[in-house]
Amino acid sequence: MDAVRLLSQRTLSSRELVEACLARIAERDGEHSFDGDPQSINAWARVYEEDALAAAARADASLARGEAGALAGVPLGLKDLYAVAGKPLTASSRLLDERPARSSAVWERFQRAGMVLLGHLHTHEFAAGGTTDQVGNPLRLDRSAGGSSGGSAAALAARMVPAATGTDTAGSLRIPSALCGTVAVKPTRGLLPLDGVVPLAPTLDHAGPMARTPADCAALLAALSGAEPGAAKPLAQLRIAPSPRTALVDLDTPVARGLDSVLASVELVAPPPPDVQLDVGAAFLELLLTELRPYHRRFDDRRALYRPALREWVEAAEERELPPDRVDAVQTRRAADADAWHAWFAAHRIDALVEPTVPCVAPLRGTGYDHAFTDARLIALTHYWDWVGLPVVAFPSGADDATGLPVGASLIGPPGSEWQLLAAAEELYAR
Repeated sequence: MDAVRLLSQRTLSSRELVEACLARIAERDGEHSFDGDPQSINAWARVYEEDALAAAARADASLARGEAGALAGVPLGLKDLYAVAGKPLTASSRLLDERPARSSAVWERFQRAGMVLLGHLHTHEFAAGGTTDQVGNPLRLDRSAGGSSGGSAAALAARMVPAATGTDTAGSLRIPSALCGTVAVKPTRGLLPLDGVVPLAPTLDHAGPMARTPADCAALLAALSGAEPGAAKPLAQLRIAPSPRTALVDLDTPVARGLDSVLASVELVAPPPPDVQLDVGAAFLELLLTELRPYHRRFDDRRALYRPALREWVEAAEERELPPDRVDAVQTRRAADADAWHAWFAAHRIDALVEPTVPCVAPLRGTGYDHAFTDARLIALTHYWDWVGLPVVAFPSGADDATGLPVGASLIGPPGSEWQLLAAAEELYAR
């Protein structure tokens, strides 16, 4: 991460870097608001300017003493699902207004690494959608930034912050990264803690870092996981296969071209796919609705304050909540699917699958809060990897010639292969 190098060399101070980020936010973000407006990116729900400058001063002092953490002085934006002790937590909703007494485990780990919190970034309300329509895509404000971590991807793409967090239940780290041209890693299920993160569907939720390059994501993941990246094989030595799930969706032409460019850059193998059902959409939705319901019971007397789409989600969850025996059956199926993939990767010595991240370029902004279940195309590929819990790195793979909007590809690997996927993505990203 360039910022880490410049800070450690003392050629840049944390205060200078934070001030530059704050100036960029003032220049690019527009009005910070709940609903957003057509002229604003509106990535930030709240900016903590005074606190950030004070934290930068502490980081500079630590750096001067040679006692700094690995990411000391680097600014960070947190998705508005991550608790920060004493700060508002709203999930970009009118229903939630908490000031948690304790920070999320993710922020505690970043804080120990010396990072400087700039503020909270907008999410699709309670993370229940593949758009974040109060946020504009920095590349074209009339287009969606994706979701639910849309504020994080937009802030990165607009160079308002070098690092951010997201969450991923059906693709919410990877979708906005693809639509905004940034990078994200969805780690192996269970690698990172979810303590202090507002839940959507607890057994599907993942925490993860977002940045502008795979190398930057690797530095963030190292701080979060407490592990240093192991030795990774170069791209030319990897056994990479095209994902069998790509055939399930229709791809926009720019997305297909981006996928072809990645496939042309690697040596491909083509083993038969594992003996699992590749389309799990109905079971996935049943499980998500069932897991969404418990947290949202607390708001049953205030449903009018939800945006329309989330109100429909909650009503659907109330109607379709699975009984315990059915939940057990769904979870048993999930475990069997995951085991089949683990065995397939091992049997065929596959290092990674390649898949488009999202089948389309960024759609027009503005419909994601009108009705539930309108983001099916955006999550068509991404949700499956939350189902089986495998690690995924999403990165840019090109752009639409007509609009300049980015497209993205993903590398999916066996459990624990985050570092290898990030190293491979870095090679592909640099080409």
